[in-house]
Amino acid sequence: MEMEQVLRREYLETLADLRDKNLIKVVTGARRVGKSTLLAQYREALKTETPDAPVLSINFDEPEYRFLAENGWKDVYDFVMRAIRTEKMNYVFLDEIQNIPQFQKLLEGLFVHPKVDLYVTGSNACLLSGELATLLTGRQFEIHVLPFSFAEYLEFAGGKENTDRAFGNYLRTGGFPEAVKLAKVNESYSFRYLQTVYRNIYENDIKTRYKVHSDISYQEVVNFLMDGIGSPASPGNIAKVLTNSGKKVDNKSVAKYISTLIDSYMFYRATRYDIKGKQHLATQEKYYIVDTGFRTALLGKELSADSGHMLENIVFLELLRRKNQVWIGKIGNREVDFVARDSGGRTRYIQVSQSVKSPETLARELAPFDKIPDHNEKILITADHENGSRNGVRQINIVDWILGKES
Repeated sequence: MEMEQVLRREYLETLADLRDKNLIKVVTGARRVGKSTLLAQYREALKTETPDAPVLSINFDEPEYRFLAENGWKDVYDFVMRAIRTEKMNYVFLDEIQNIPQFQKLLEGLFVHPKVDLYVTGSNACLLSGELATLLTGRQFEIHVLPFSFAEYLEFAGGKENTDRAFGNYLRTGGFPEAVKLAKVNESYSFRYLQTVYRNIYENDIKTRYKVHSDISYQEVVNFLMDGIGSPASPGNIAKVLTNSGKKVDNKSVAKYISTLIDSYMFYRATRYDIKGKQHLATQEKYYIVDTGFRTALLGKELSADSGHMLENIVFLELLRRKNQVWIGKIGNREVDFVARDSGGRTRYIQVSQSVKSPETLARELAPFDKIPDHNEKILITADHENGSRNGVRQINIVDWILGKES
């Protein structure tokens, strides 16, 4: 198989299911995560199925269309209207829609056209919030794209004969398609590429949209979150730590910086959930990065220093891929890494640990499970090569779990 052609099958199936449905298909995700490639793959499938279907595709990041975006939504609308054929269903793809001022009006105008099936991508969560959400309530369907899962990574980069080694590489370089491709040539290229992607996100999705008082303190907050993956963090406590180490920043700025990182899909927030009291808690959230490769590229840290938290990050992203809602569990004074509820409403409790070979670590990881009063499934995911059951808790190796070899 050509390296460039890993089909993002799950996303493609969703798009195919939604074809011709009266909804705007909104494909979201961080820059360079593969949204445009996904839609290109979908267009190929469309052409195969319906060769004479009119397809119009515009990427507003590309120079030839940038002028259109800068002219405003009405020019784009007129451009599309001139191109469509009224006797057939037209498939209209608009990439990086957030580049158009008042894009909401454009989408509304195109959406009401009976012969337009509309697909848009965007690299900012604001796309689905505020005015657009109100305007298009119930009319949009979000397909959120994440970097390659480990299964996709194996298909793309190879390594099925030694999945442990491949998983180590995946942890280091992450799953951004281009970074994976470059790592085949030289790992350092992939890190340089990810540094560029981060700068792009910062310059295009953050600085142009929000007031950043200081590039340096912004970067400190990013580093702090990356360094502390899997540890509870609050804007107040981040501001305190940074100020104490001579990098003055107030908690209002920290809170704003964090929300911009979440809006641009660099980080995901997991809130806490009281398992016994069955209620959501508003303090001490945790933050997970969209791709572990960023951490290596931007902090230059050796993974061995913190592999437990990196595994936790990988599990968190995989749970999102599997369409789970994910929280941090609190039970008494103990914590469960994840409370995951799947789309069928089934709840699972998950602990993640690098290794539980030492009896003390095993006891510590199992202790929170003992306090949980209900009988939902409890899973302990580790890098150990032991799978089995320990007083009702299923222990499974992370590579087996992530590749779906659960039994």
